[in-house]
Amino acid sequence: MEYEFLKRIADNFLKNAEKLLKEGIYNLAAFNVEQAVQLYLKYLLAVKIGEFPRMRSVKRLILESSEFCEKLKEILEENINVIGEIETAYISARYYPIEYLEREVENITLQKKIREVVLKCL
Repeated sequence: MEYEFLKRIADNFLKNAEKLLKEGIYNLAAFNVEQAVQLYLKYLLAVKIGEFPRMRSVKRLILESSEFCEKLKEILEENINVIGEIETAYISARYYPIEYLEREVENITLQKKIREVVLKCL
């Protein structure tokens, strides 16, 4: 499949997030969570429409993806604060001296659920 590389990279970010969380490297774990979620959503859109958007907003990606996968809209509505934290992790972990705590990163590890839903919607 032409866009299979997106899923492969997302899977690697997911594995890395889990590893970093266990190692106590919470900022990079949060960043990897965001990257995994973003790429899973781009993968779904690429498969469904033949290209993937160049945007980085997880919320917007979920909203666009929900056209093909209604369950993603439910996830957004049920987890709006967590999705906001995931989206913020991209900038925070890279550019600001914000230190995440283990509990915060555990709270944003919604990527497994999003992965599962995306794969069911393909």
